[in-house]
Amino acid sequence: QVQLVESGGGLVQPGGSLRLSCAASTRTFRSYVMAWFRQAPGKEREFVAAVNWGALSTTDYADSVKGRFTISRDNGKSTVYLQMTSLKPEDTAVYYCAARNYFMSRTMNDYDYWGQGTQVTVSS
Repeated sequence: QVQLVESGGGLVQPGGSLRLSCAASTRTFRSYVMAWFRQAPGKEREFVAAVNWGALSTTDYADSVKGRFTISRDNGKSTVYLQMTSLKPEDTAVYYCAARNYFMSRTMNDYDYWGQGTQVTVSS
């Protein structure tokens, strides 16, 4: 069982930046694909970004955040990060961290473990 705990959410003005963190309670963190999803009020949960396991730690991003968000991982700290810049009001959502074995995926149902979510609000 893997427990995921997100932190770093909050209120930020449009154009601002925020960094989310997700700490995992597993000794085998380096073997998991890690991802961020988000869910805005009245909308379905959607893929944001993922980072692969392994030395290369390849990444994947939704088109809506490409060039603005950066996902990274620190295997020594069992933590994955989401650096968000040039934030827009449409980025407002609850952001969830997720983990799965094997292959990267953009599909929510492919992920086995989820955090409780952290609220990000972009507003002036």
